[in-house]
Amino acid sequence: MAAEREFWRWTESAWRDPAIDPKAARTLVMGVDIGSVSSQAAVLADGRLFAASSTRTGSSSPDAAKKAAAMALESTGLAADAMQFVVGTGYGRVNVPFADKTVTEIACHARGAHVMSDGAARTILDMGGQDCKVIRCDASGKVVNFLMNDKCAAGTGRGMEVLAQLLAVPIEEIGPMSLDVSQEPEPVSSTCVVFAKTEAMGLMRRGMDKKTVLAAYCLAMAKRVAALIGRVGIEPAFVVTGGIAKNAGVVRRVERLLGVTAAPLNRDSQLAGALGAAHFALDALAKQRSSDGQ
Repeated sequence: MAAEREFWRWTESAWRDPAIDPKAARTLVMGVDIGSVSSQAAVLADGRLFAASSTRTGSSSPDAAKKAAAMALESTGLAADAMQFVVGTGYGRVNVPFADKTVTEIACHARGAHVMSDGAARTILDMGGQDCKVIRCDASGKVVNFLMNDKCAAGTGRGMEVLAQLLAVPIEEIGPMSLDVSQEPEPVSSTCVVFAKTEAMGLMRRGMDKKTVLAAYCLAMAKRVAALIGRVGIEPAFVVTGGIAKNAGVVRRVERLLGVTAAPLNRDSQLAGALGAAHFALDALAKQRSSDGQ
């Protein structure tokens, strides 16, 4: 019997900057972000992003941390013990076995978004696997206010994965397909992923095509997110991080509802937490060296 196709599965990835020679670096630090659905690692060589990875978390946070680190370091010529300081963050931050320190995901996402926007970010929407966060930060990337919605996975990456599998649509295609409608449908009403799934099935049975069902789901997600942002308020620049940032169907609708345009990022949107953690690791290493008189 043939295995069921995994429409929800997104592509894991690893990246390195070939222009950087890590053996010449005085400082090598890593940030590891263990989310509920995905995990990332980011390596800085003398403060510059040298290598990174993004992988599925799975059932074990320690295993996900090891896998993310190994993927980032693969083909770099570096071993894990070459890292002089490691900061863990995210949902599973206390389960990063090789971390020297942990920092909250709120602080790390703000710091990462600050770096990825060249210092422009002031309002950050992070749409993760099982929660959604709105963070306000200052000109240095320090958090000044935040609000989180983690009541249900319906408005998150996990909810989008469930929908992709239900409708047999590759998850990367959901955004573009949802925008390919002549007019916006009514959004799905359910805020629970289980009921949203049932509602989507009901719409299909009544003859609604996949594009329209996707539009209804993306609009519902955008409306919930916009309401959350409204409670915190927007100060430019507005940026979107996390996996759902790659879903144009949600992002474009959030922009329309709020009357704003998300500023571009210079790195993969899913790397915000890990990159922020890596910069906190760099700070911690500098402080450690200073106290040691180095």
